Amino acid sequence: MTALPWRQRSDSATSGGPDAVGTGEDEPDRGDLGEGDLRSHVVPLHHGPVRSDVRSDARGATRGDAREATRGRRASMTDRTLAVRRARENAARTDDAEATGRHHDRGKLTARERIELLLDEGSFTEVATFRRHDAVGFGIEQRRPYTDGVVTGWGTVHGRQVFVYAHDARIFGGSLGSAHAQKIHHVMDLAMSVGAPVVGLNDGAGARIQEGVAALAGYGGIFRRNVKASGVIPQISVILGACAGGASYSPALTDFVFMVNPTAKMYITGPDVIEAVTGEAVTHDHLGGATTHATRSGVASFVYESEQTCLEEVRYLLSLLPANHREQPPAYACDDDPERSCDRLLQLVPSDPRQPYDVLDVLAEVVDNGELMEVHEHWAVNIVCALARIDGRVVGVVGNQPRVKAGVLDIDASHKAARFVATCDAFNIPLVTFVDVPGFLPGVDQEHAGIIRHGAKLLYAYCRATVPRIQVVLRKAYGGAYIVMDSTSIGADLSFAWPTNEIAVMGPDAAARIVHRRDIQAAADPERLGERLSSEYADQLMHPFHAAEKGFVDEVIDPRDTRRVIVQSLRMLSTKLRPADARGNPPI
Repeated sequence: MTALPWRQRSDSATSGGPDAVGTGEDEPDRGDLGEGDLRSHVVPLHHGPVRSDVRSDARGATRGDAREATRGRRASMTDRTLAVRRARENAARTDDAEATGRHHDRGKLTARERIELLLDEGSFTEVATFRRHDAVGFGIEQRRPYTDGVVTGWGTVHGRQVFVYAHDARIFGGSLGSAHAQKIHHVMDLAMSVGAPVVGLNDGAGARIQEGVAALAGYGGIFRRNVKASGVIPQISVILGACAGGASYSPALTDFVFMVNPTAKMYITGPDVIEAVTGEAVTHDHLGGATTHATRSGVASFVYESEQTCLEEVRYLLSLLPANHREQPPAYACDDDPERSCDRLLQLVPSDPRQPYDVLDVLAEVVDNGELMEVHEHWAVNIVCALARIDGRVVGVVGNQPRVKAGVLDIDASHKAARFVATCDAFNIPLVTFVDVPGFLPGVDQEHAGIIRHGAKLLYAYCRATVPRIQVVLRKAYGGAYIVMDSTSIGADLSFAWPTNEIAVMGPDAAARIVHRRDIQAAADPERLGERLSSEYADQLMHPFHAAEKGFVDEVIDPRDTRRVIVQSLRMLSTKLRPADARGNPPI
């Protein structure tokens, strides 16, 4: 195991501005480079400086320049190499320096600046730098810039290979045409062929209208590859600007979606179309901003306030994921004692099942150094899903949140946890589930909205998971929700329970009033009799050892030993045999 990569957090950093990444100097126009035969398809991002005696002018080099310099003789290898270098330098620029300035003024970085922040310094290798569209009509043939508005290639993050594509909104607004799409197809194909993650930096205006159906077919090719790569390699989408129309479906098919507030926008139909069709006025932010997708739709897995912080967190997430479904997540030397006693847990969790607490405090006590990367932190907050490390190895932790709705399972919580469980299963990440659940949320709205169908998603995800699975019952675990929260009956490898566990069909009060309904109704003091019968029910069927006596809990443990027990269990389960085929990770 190697040293743990440092996780930097710079939420106070401001995004954008030329000083953030670039030099701040005005960039010259690209100029008309001509078509030429400059067809190098694999080039590094960084190159040595051009010698002062052969430096290109502000308008850039063309093949014609090279011909002029060698008039009357065949161009030498040096001449041709110089022409290629000049073309490559200018391909990294747009034909409008003002576009870069406007980009920075909006708090946004350029495509290449973003790539430099994402990847290890100097590691980026670009492909298809000189790719250009061949579309004709509506004047588009008069403008054929290199890259066609997307920068593609590969590099490393913490020394591990990663593929990346980044829309350049300064060229055709980052819109997708046929050549643009084919570049993305190529890096996705390469990523799948070598088994490495792919990161998409999205900032585009959707399909390129001038190219018609060819642009739509380009999106289809991306979607097909998203599905083919699902559960095979990690796919991460980062929304840094516009992502509208068909473009928004690709992020929805990937494993994780990052958004930057307030610049990121994602929706199928924009505010103008909605108002024209329905008469409903809505702003871009309210319709598809980062806050909306983080708190209401559940599309955004993570939201950050600056591009720098966002890309740092993408790097951290990659350090928690394997390169592909055949590899294990990276393991690192652990400086947090695996045998550490979690004494604080005795005070964090009240013994009264009706009193709330923050399950995040419990999780932080158990995992290495209290470090959690919570997924969907602001959506369906009655359940917590997070990636962490225990004993230096990556785990996925799921926990009911008693602080919100008493930790009840509802439609959104079921959906959130189901996708997280499926993601962990796809990428060989063991699951540890902390249970304190009163049941599924009752109500007409939940029933009519399909709580049965959505609850079944979580049940299916757990039943299908073949990674090591450990259940820890903290307090209440009632009814079908107990079963769904990774009980041994649906395949958990091990189940542990604290002395405060209450595993039953329902709470004692409700159970007693159903079982003894007639006796309670006929009693002179129904309330007093109900309390006595409730206590008797709890004593008989809900005492700490009942589930263990029946074989549904492997051991009742001291809460202070929770970390040690989980560490020992994960070590034992590390050689668990699993199917070799890819599991897939559909957007359930």
